[in-house]
Amino acid sequence: MCGIIGYTGQRPAGQIILDGLRRLEYRGYDSAGIALFDANHELYVARAAGKIDNLISKIEGSLPPAVSGIGHTRWATHGAATDLNAHPHLDPAGRVAVVHNGIIENFEALRRPFVERGLAFSSDTDTEVLAFLIADEIQAGVDLARAVQNVVAQTQGAAAVVAICCDEPGRIVAARVGNAGGIVIGHGDGERFVASDLAALLPHTRRVTFLEPGEVADIRPDEVTYYDTAGHVLAKPVETQPWDPVAAVKGRYKHFMLKEIHEQPDTALDSVRGRYLTAPHRVEVEDLPFTAEQVRDFNRVVLIGMGTSMHAAMVGRHYLERYARLPAEVDNAAEFRYRSPVLDPRTLVISVAQSGETIDTLAAMDEARRAGCPQITICNTPGAQTTRIADATVYMRAGPEIAVASTKTLVGSMIALHALGLHLGRLRGALDAETSRRQVEGALHLPAAIGETLLLEPRVAELAARYAAYEDFLFLGRGLSYPMALEGALKLKEVSYIHAEGYAAGEMKHGPIALIDERMPTVAIALRDEVRDKMRSNIEQVKARRGRVIAIVSADDVSLDGIADDVLRLPEVEPDLSPVLTAVVMQLLSYEIAVERGADVDQPRNLAKTVTVE
Repeated sequence: MCGIIGYTGQRPAGQIILDGLRRLEYRGYDSAGIALFDANHELYVARAAGKIDNLISKIEGSLPPAVSGIGHTRWATHGAATDLNAHPHLDPAGRVAVVHNGIIENFEALRRPFVERGLAFSSDTDTEVLAFLIADEIQAGVDLARAVQNVVAQTQGAAAVVAICCDEPGRIVAARVGNAGGIVIGHGDGERFVASDLAALLPHTRRVTFLEPGEVADIRPDEVTYYDTAGHVLAKPVETQPWDPVAAVKGRYKHFMLKEIHEQPDTALDSVRGRYLTAPHRVEVEDLPFTAEQVRDFNRVVLIGMGTSMHAAMVGRHYLERYARLPAEVDNAAEFRYRSPVLDPRTLVISVAQSGETIDTLAAMDEARRAGCPQITICNTPGAQTTRIADATVYMRAGPEIAVASTKTLVGSMIALHALGLHLGRLRGALDAETSRRQVEGALHLPAAIGETLLLEPRVAELAARYAAYEDFLFLGRGLSYPMALEGALKLKEVSYIHAEGYAAGEMKHGPIALIDERMPTVAIALRDEVRDKMRSNIEQVKARRGRVIAIVSADDVSLDGIADDVLRLPEVEPDLSPVLTAVVMQLLSYEIAVERGADVDQPRNLAKTVTVE
């Protein structure tokens, strides 16, 4: 997640930045740091591992007078939580300081020329190379804004970057790469702010501008200039935010559901931080108490959940069988304890529960506890009841989810289960190095790929306008896409009140095909995988019965053009991670249809966020 704060103006910058870090600490508390321009326009930099209190203790009484600077609170991705890996990072001459939220996927390739030149890096992060690159650009004769533009053009991934340079004190340049890592600029009287979160700015100003993907902000005390990726100047509005805390949290989005859909690049980013490691490529899930010997002794996994959490568990079943080679089954938590399940201490039980308070899931966990089963819970809420029952917790790291319909917690759940499958597979000796490398690289690419998927929103809104009047939908998928067909149908039911059914596509001929006609659209998930040809056959069967088809396909797949009525193309990702992108596009479809129908998107009728009664 990581928190970024910057200030340039006339007031003491150090205290403003430290106060901002306090408000951003929930975004990361592995380490924190600050960079300020002192009276001689030299950089003062202080960094400390651990919580922000550690940084404050370290610099107490030594903060220089300064009117400009940047700060950062970190959630570790590349490199452990140490002083050296804390931000800000500097170039070798100590003239450029950079803070960063996100993942630079090609940082190793960007580092290589500097290593060949004999330059040493002091950290294990992907961030430090940005300072080296910016310094090189400045040495070649460009200013800080152009340097940052040139450097972010070389990066792959999704990130927010903020940089300062001794040659131009009082100037801050911020850039957004892809959809992860938000950036908001605050406008004051003779002062400007930059932060990763609106809440950090509200004590100082309500006048803000949001940076979009691919944009750069050149920030000075009296003005801000915005550029696109080609260096063209942009005219961006200054918006006035209300003091109302709920409205402030919702920001520029009409509904919390839409906001939380758009937060999913950050959810993916936070879910992979510190778990998906490179050199060598491996996954390590924190705080699991089981030894390799215990993990090898597991002979079976049972995953339990309700609603969206159960659909995540169905995806997790694939991961546990593919990577850990453990027989896995999924059960509805409400039914689990009523069938006298066969359990023993060698059965690993994994519960998926966003709130951690769902009564049926808690009852199923009690049943497993009585049988002596080791338990792991996938949860989004620290301290929730499921985390107190289970032996270990893998957190979704999705942040607060306000809308009743689960969106970003689904993405967090699936990535957590992907990580858990790879982690257990490594401990069991069932995972080969090539699979591990491919899956780690695929997961690190997810924030950027989700960002690309969100660019489909205008196209999805067009489809919603055409399909919102239908009262019945069918969702079809196979393999990893089958749980997402169930989820797509569930989301549409929840927020738009349209009757929808999700089916395994091979099951269509065993009943549902009788319902298909021109009044029942079908959403078919037909990505490039081992069952695509079979999905095409199912789609042709729907078309033969005059059904309308919305096909979800891979980026450059044109095989269904002219067959499906409408096509939505998703970015290419590692096939095992495709459910993440499918979930996002179907959330958008459900949301846009619900808005078109005038439904209460954030608080659908008869539903509650957490079900605490049977």
